[in-house]
Amino acid sequence: MSATERLDARALVCIAIALVTWSSAYAAIAYALASFTPGEVAFARLAIGSLCFAALLAAKRVPLPALRDWPKLFVLGLVGLTAYHVCLNWSETRIASGTASIIICLVPAATAAVSALWLHERLSLRTWIGLAIALVGTVLVVLASGQKVEADPKALLVLVCVLASAIFFVGQKPMFARSSTLAVTAFAFFAGTLGCLPFAGGLPQALAAAPWSHVAALLWLGIAPSFIGYLAWNVAVHRASASRVSSFIYLSPPIAIVIGWVWLGEVPGAMVLVGGAIVIGGVVLANARRRAPPVPAAVSEAT
Repeated sequence: MSATERLDARALVCIAIALVTWSSAYAAIAYALASFTPGEVAFARLAIGSLCFAALLAAKRVPLPALRDWPKLFVLGLVGLTAYHVCLNWSETRIASGTASIIICLVPAATAAVSALWLHERLSLRTWIGLAIALVGTVLVVLASGQKVEADPKALLVLVCVLASAIFFVGQKPMFARSSTLAVTAFAFFAGTLGCLPFAGGLPQALAAAPWSHVAALLWLGIAPSFIGYLAWNVAVHRASASRVSSFIYLSPPIAIVIGWVWLGEVPGAMVLVGGAIVIGGVVLANARRRAPPVPAAVSEAT
């Protein structure tokens, strides 16, 4: 692993920022869906994020990616942003959030598989065991926190989100070597916003009728989980492998529990804490670096 392919302090800080902002998105989406359709929420969120990216590109005078990368980035934006957010929003109107959160936690394993196939990343048995342990811990956290989990065919929409995320995270990785992280992320957002344009026809009327709190939820989704969260995440993916960074998604449910504990006074039960410890242990195991074999000392020739 090269110097730029390790989970250093900057990468870990960026992962933490992304996970905290993303953990807040599920509640904000559910809140906004009271006044807006799933497609309107997706378009508004991506449009607000795109405006933020456009302003930052202009302020920093960062050029867009090379023209040869535009078609690929456009497709990635449609898959990883348009399809992901429309399907996620629609699924939240059909299935319980606990069901969605467990299925979304398949993203690390899917990303690892796509990385192995697309980028030929070799993952150790230790990494796969760590991912499996973290998934078990995540399921325990969700079940112990009392969230409803149900079998529903509409949960297949979340599986689309899982595959879309894996393709999006892995597909951008090679482009970070040719263009800045900001430019790649911004262009993908522009493409994702264009993909959601067909859902935006009724948005002006919905905005006029919606209470300010629901509009504020859209603003939060566009600025925090979208603009800040995705940029921070891609900075981390730039600095480390997509499969390693994605393994931290398992920490989202424990983070959500901690936020509820600190913010709302929702004290977690003992099994939630046990599940959180299992998740952390699995993530640590998945990201543990194998020690390099000691270099044998040179044997001097006898004189």
